[in-house]
Amino acid sequence: MARVVHLHDAPERFVAGTVGQPGQRSFFLQARSPDLLTTVALEKEQVTVLAERVDAMLDEVLRLSGGTAVIPAIAPSELSDDEPLEQPIVEEFRVGTLRLAWDTEQERVVIEAYEVTEEEADPPPPVDEEPEAEGPETLVVRITGAQARAFVQRALAVVSQGRPPCPFCGNPLDPDGHLCPRLNGYRRSA
Repeated sequence: MARVVHLHDAPERFVAGTVGQPGQRSFFLQARSPDLLTTVALEKEQVTVLAERVDAMLDEVLRLSGGTAVIPAIAPSELSDDEPLEQPIVEEFRVGTLRLAWDTEQERVVIEAYEVTEEEADPPPPVDEEPEAEGPETLVVRITGAQARAFVQRALAVVSQGRPPCPFCGNPLDPDGHLCPRLNGYRRSA
C-alpha cells in the first residue's frame, strides 16, 4: 500500500507553533492550502534544527547563485505571521525524520516530514522521485525562499519563548526554580 502524502505546493501558510505553557508546550508544524490543513507534532529540537538548516541552505543557495536566486536576505515584513495555530488542532502524526532540499527548477524549498515508525529504517525516497513508494505517512511542503525566511523567523521566535535559562547551569528555570547542579543541589529560585 502506498504511503499517505499530505502535499502542500505553495501553501497559503506554513508555520511552527505551540500549545501549552512554557515547560509543557507541544510543538507543531502546520501547513494550509486552499483545500487542505495539515498539522504534525514534533519536538522542540526538531523545530530548532529545521529552522537553522533552512536558513543555512538559503544562504548557501544565494552564495552559490552569486545572488541571482530569488531569495531575500531577510524575511519580508508582509509575510510575518504571529497568528496562533489554526483550530482545531488535529495531529496527523508525530514527526520522526525530516528531509530538506532545494528545487532548482521551481526555486523552492522542499521540506518532507516523515511519521515516526517502530523500525529504524531510512526514510523512503523523496515523493518527487517515487510517489507510489511504500512508507510512513508524509507531509511535503514546497515554499518560496521568502516563505522559508518567514518560517525561519517565526520558528526561532517560537522556540525562544520557552523558559529562561539558569545563569549558572543553563538548564531551563521553572517558575518555582530548579535544583541547580552548579549549586550542589540547592534550589535556585527564579
